[in-house]
Amino acid sequence: MEYPVDRLTRQDLKSDKFVQEVAHTVGFLEQHKAAVIRYAVLALVLIVAGVGIYYFLDSRRATRQADLARAMKTYNALVTPTGDGRSLTFPTQEARQEAIKKEMGEVLSKHSGSEEAAIASYLLGVNAADQGDLDEAVKRLQAAAKDGGSDYAPLARLALADVYSAQGKTADAEKELRAIIANPSPLASKELATLTLARILAKSNPDEARKLLEPLRSETGAASRAAISLLAEINQPQ
Repeated sequence: MEYPVDRLTRQDLKSDKFVQEVAHTVGFLEQHKAAVIRYAVLALVLIVAGVGIYYFLDSRRATRQADLARAMKTYNALVTPTGDGRSLTFPTQEARQEAIKKEMGEVLSKHSGSEEAAIASYLLGVNAADQGDLDEAVKRLQAAAKDGGSDYAPLARLALADVYSAQGKTADAEKELRAIIANPSPLASKELATLTLARILAKSNPDEARKLLEPLRSETGAASRAAISLLAEINQPQ
């Protein structure tokens, strides 16, 4: 079953500046589904009970996703003094920011430990970075990387690496990106992490940047084009 948040998250993660390259080829994936363990020797009453548990867990998942969908609608709302009544808007950026923090915070408090909470942490981190609050961004993205599981943790690490780079913490950024290269996910590919790391190292360690980019140059598609372009920049006379 696909819930509204599945579609919302696919669309919204695609617009995120930290994952634009990934979003061209990958959707928002879920791998953890509630399941009922069935044993052939169980009596009919236990089978019925198991089915009941399945629907209970599935209902809880739907609630988490609905809460996240509402928060993401606020996250993507426009700021305009005159709304059209057809979409959610806020009169000021301050009002939008207050609503984002409130609604994402509610997802975190109500659904702590879930993938939806990890996504909320990720979006709060991206939002904080957009607002220039890099320390808050690091805190939120570290939480998302810790709790995001195999799909979303690499995505949070990718954003975290960009924040570390903006803070001048190149070694920390490299550590996060090497971790993604070793264990990528559909939302944070090995190719994107490699390109990001090469970009970060281009000035401080151009030889290592070239070493990272050379294998991508012979591939096809966007990764190859990006690698060729970045290599050309690195090889320009200073």
